[in-house]
Amino acid sequence: MELDDGMLEFFRDIAEVLVTRFGVSPEEAVARVNAVYEGAKIEPYPDLMCHEFPEFWAYRLYFEPKGWRTPDGDPEEDLSGWNVRPAPPKGSRFWTVSDRPGA
Repeated sequence: MELDDGMLEFFRDIAEVLVTRFGVSPEEAVARVNAVYEGAKIEPYPDLMCHEFPEFWAYRLYFEPKGWRTPDGDPEEDLSGWNVRPAPPKGSRFWTVSDRPGA
């Protein structure tokens, strides 16, 4: 997808939440973002999705929904009853960042 600098930073913030809150690798965080937003039409910053914090979107990328609901980043919420979405398959087109130095 094509992003302006502001939205690129917003998506980087989403990936950073995945790394810091859930311990996924930066490569997996980018793959999760790519898998969900591939082909999405994202407007220049601030796109409508900016009405929510990056945490909200990161939780939607990490957890499987229950009905229409997913955790939303509330630090008080018990996450033990939520299932983690599987990451996109390694080697798929969504893994665009390499974890190998110099690659």
